Amino acid sequence: MFEASLMSGQRILVTGGGTGLGRAMAERFLGLGADVAICGRRQSVCEETAAEWRQQFPERRIDTFGVDIRIAQSVDDMVESLFQSGGLTGLVNNAAGNFVAPTESLSPRAFDAIANIVFHGSFYVTQAVGKRWVAEAKAGKWKEGDALRSVMSIIVTWVDNGSPYVVPSAMSKAGIEVMTKSLAVEWARHGIRLNAVGPGEIPTEGMSKRLNPGEEPGARSKKTNPMARTGRMSELQNLAAFLMAPGQCDWLTGQSIMMDGGNALATGGNFYELRQWSDDDWQAARERIEAQNQKDKAQR
Repeated sequence: MFEASLMSGQRILVTGGGTGLGRAMAERFLGLGADVAICGRRQSVCEETAAEWRQQFPERRIDTFGVDIRIAQSVDDMVESLFQSGGLTGLVNNAAGNFVAPTESLSPRAFDAIANIVFHGSFYVTQAVGKRWVAEAKAGKWKEGDALRSVMSIIVTWVDNGSPYVVPSAMSKAGIEVMTKSLAVEWARHGIRLNAVGPGEIPTEGMSKRLNPGEEPGARSKKTNPMARTGRMSELQNLAAFLMAPGQCDWLTGQSIMMDGGNALATGGNFYELRQWSDDDWQAARERIEAQNQKDKAQR
């Protein structure tokens, strides 16, 4: 689909790049000639992923950072290190957290667990990278006609209509979409593009067990999606490569692209159907979610 050297000369930071969607996108960038940096709270996971890539892509530069993006200073230190070692041409805001729960049951800590990663963290990384790009442009290191720098943020298909039972995520992802539109206008003159992608269900272990606890991954999509299937990782990889590669469609900025097989148009794409769950169903879901949380903590 793409030339093997499409992203040659690019260096892209992918948050949450050690696993799941982030890992898949970063791997696609490497395969097209880009260098990548990945970060996550679990340094060991990022290192394991990078070790595999270094075998597969020996000519590519791969940097890893054990960073909690909820902490602004840690984010800025990471980004400063990247700019001291050659800079960046792109950023993918992928790090996220989510789980299903009745909103009335949420504690402030539970709300913050999502909002601090998705809302605050995405802004911290975007601002830390963006302010350095703006400074480069003002110093004449980027000028009209040079390749644009790009930010791509992962959102959700229900940013417009919202979703019950995942309100902290719905609020945070909607904020990222507005950030994308706002900065696309504010930073365009500095050679910076921003777009967002809302993928439908593409099963990954962590999210499947927190958003569809007790269900076979993909079962809901097979029943309700107009295409009767989940998304394929390769489809997200190709869209991400198109958006992040220089010169493909530079006039495309400030847009949210929903890739879900038409599911949001047909069903709303959200979690309204969970209104049918009983108290016992919710208790079982909480237990499965907590088990996944403990598994993740053990790997940090």
